[in-house]
Parts: sequence; C-alpha cells; structure tokens
Amino acid sequence: MITSEVQEAYELAKKAYAKYGIDTDRVLDQLKNIKISLHCWQGDDVRGFINKDQALTGGIAVTGNYPGAARTPDELRQDLEKAFSLIPGKHKLNLHAIYVDTDEKIDFDEIEPRHYQKWVEWAKEQGLGLDFNPTCFSHPKADDGFTLSHPNKEIRDFWIEHCKRSRKIGEYFGKETGQTCVTNIWIPDGYKDIPVDRLAPRKRLEEALDEIFEEEIDPKFNLDAVESKLFGIGSESYVVGSHEFYIGYALTRNKLICLDMGHFHPTETVSNKLSALSLYSNGMLLHVSRPVRWDSDHVVIMDDELQEIARELVVNNLLEKTYIGLDFFDGSINRVAAWVIGARSMLKALLRAFLEPIELLKEMELKGDYTSRLALREEFKSYPFGAVWDYYCASQGVPVREEWLAEVKNYEKEVLLKRI
Repeated sequence: MITSEVQEAYELAKKAYAKYGIDTDRVLDQLKNIKISLHCWQGDDVRGFINKDQALTGGIAVTGNYPGAARTPDELRQDLEKAFSLIPGKHKLNLHAIYVDTDEKIDFDEIEPRHYQKWVEWAKEQGLGLDFNPTCFSHPKADDGFTLSHPNKEIRDFWIEHCKRSRKIGEYFGKETGQTCVTNIWIPDGYKDIPVDRLAPRKRLEEALDEIFEEEIDPKFNLDAVESKLFGIGSESYVVGSHEFYIGYALTRNKLICLDMGHFHPTETVSNKLSALSLYSNGMLLHVSRPVRWDSDHVVIMDDELQEIARELVVNNLLEKTYIGLDFFDGSINRVAAWVIGARSMLKALLRAFLEPIELLKEMELKGDYTSRLALREEFKSYPFGAVWDYYCASQGVPVREEWLAEVKNYEKEVLLKRI
C-alpha cells in the first residue's frame, strides 16, 4: 500500500527530476522490466543436494555458521519465496546443477531435466524464470583441480557429459517457463605453481567446449555463457580459462561472455569493460559480487563500482543485451537478508542511473565542459532518488526502506532458528 507520506515524497521528487526532463513514471516502468537472477547457493553455503557430504572444492570457501541454512530443496524454496517477497519486481532464480530435487542416487554425468521438475513447477507458480550452471567442482573427479581441461580423457569426458546435460536442462527450463535460460560454464582448472605448458590445457579446454556446444539449441530457450577468472585458491599461478581465453572463445563461437566482478585483478573494474565488449559481443552475463581483498564474494552493496556498472548499462543502452545475476555467499549473516540486501542494492543502483540527466551530461562532455559535467553529477547524488525507490517498493507491494528487516527477523525466529 502506498501511504500518503510515500506518495507526497514521490510527487516532490517527480517535480525535481522533471526539471531535467526525467519522467520518473517512465523510469519505474523501465525498472519493472529488469530481471535480476538470484543465485540459489547463498541459501545453503554452496552445499547442494547431490552429495551433501562432499567437501566444497574448486577454490570456493564460505565462512560463518549463522543458523538456519537450508537443508532440503523445500527449505531452500521456502527461503527464496521469503526473499523474493521483499524484492520489488519479478525476477529469476539461478540454479547450480548440484541442486537436484530427487530421491535417486545420481552422479553429475547422469542429471536429467526430470531431476529439476519440482524447481520448474515452483518457478511457474511463482512467475519466475530459471537460469542454470553445471557444477564443475565439489566432486572427486575435480579434486586435482582440473575438469574440462584434464589430461585424462576419461575424466575430461565425464565433465563434458555433465555440461552437455546441463545445456539440455537449460533448454527445458526455457521451454517450460517461457523465459530464456542462461546456462553458464565456469571451471576451476589451473595450477598452484608455475606450469611448463600453458598452451596444452587451453587446447584441451577449447576442444571440450566445442564438443559441449556441438548440439545447436534454440537461443529462445537457452543461451550459453562462459566465465573467466584471474586466479583462485589452488590455481594462483595459472588458470586455464583466463579472461583472454574466454573473450576469444565467446566472440568466435557467438557465446555470452560472463564477467564476474571478483574474477579480475583488484585494480581492474568490470564497469570499464562493458562498453568495449559490447562492440563485438552479442551479449554479456554479469555476475554481480563484491570482492573485498579480491574474490571473496561479499554481499553486494550499492558501492561506487556497482553504481558505475549500472551507469554503463543505462547510458549505453546495454540492458537488452546484458543478463544480470548475483553471485555471493556469506554464512556469517542471515542468508535471506543477504539475498534481499544484494538484489535491492542492484536495483537501486540501476534506478539511480536511470534518474540522471544522461543526454545533458553527454552534451556537456562533447562540448568539453567537464566542470559542469562533474558539478551536475555530484549534485545529482543528493537528489531524492530514495523517494522514488520508496514509491516503487510500495507500488510493487514490498516493504519500504528497512521495514523488510523486521519481516526477515520474524522469519528467522519462526522458521530458521527451528532448523537447529
């Protein structure tokens, strides 16, 4: 319900932005059409349900033991429903392959669409789209740090089969939900110490990917993405799937290039890569994270880099060719709250970008009036975008401002703490 206080504040904000030709009603219509893909693995610390006793590997680490982590698919869906109810708009869920919902004992190379049927039924009930990822970690055949580039053909074939089946599951998701599924491949392959041969593993990875993508799938149902990384725990000296490798691969094979905010050198920014890649790529996938001291996957907040990414997407009209997914995991705080904080931060950053006088700023830039450009951008930081955000939340039937936190705390008391 939109209270009189929220309505009045919105009307004042609307007038303030209208002075610069910014139509806040139109902006909110645009924001309403943006889908954020919420990552399921925040809810259970990347454990999954194929083999819960398997140690988390692949250079991935989740710290913290906050009570209430989901233990079953039903509990995870319950937590996700609560999170989605506190985030304005209709969005998507990003599943990893390990999140099967079946009583069958299966291995990674045996997954089929039917093992995710309950997820599809739930997504359709909730009006959500689904994205997917093969899980090339947390398995005995990945314990030595290699999967798709493994020198042992038998092990390499295992992971190729897993990824092939993952694409078919993505196709199934797209057909059933009516929303295109993005299936993203990330592998941890690399060496802890300096290798002799950097080329051979990349040749094997190239050949493996070509075999995985051999079957054509209608892009209306499934889009393929490949994700790079600079280094990882256990692959500090060399990563097979580097940024350079995947840029070349994605552009020559017409795949989406996935940019994870934590997968680059600490002085690199993803925001500065978007415009360059957009010139040559048919599409991009963002994994929005917050790297503190590199790839630590902290909960997303509305910091400077997130705002710059939002600006790049809005200013350059890249939202139609960019898919936005969240990727962080924090076991030290309430996991439902982490989802809500991250998703709302991403949406707020996009809203702020929409509420800037883009054409006027471009004009100033072209004229070389950098003084006015800087001054106006700084002044707009204190414009009442918060009033527009509050109105948007109220109009979408979700709590305004920090009111959502009380709901999460109550959910923690009534549901999460009873899982102990």
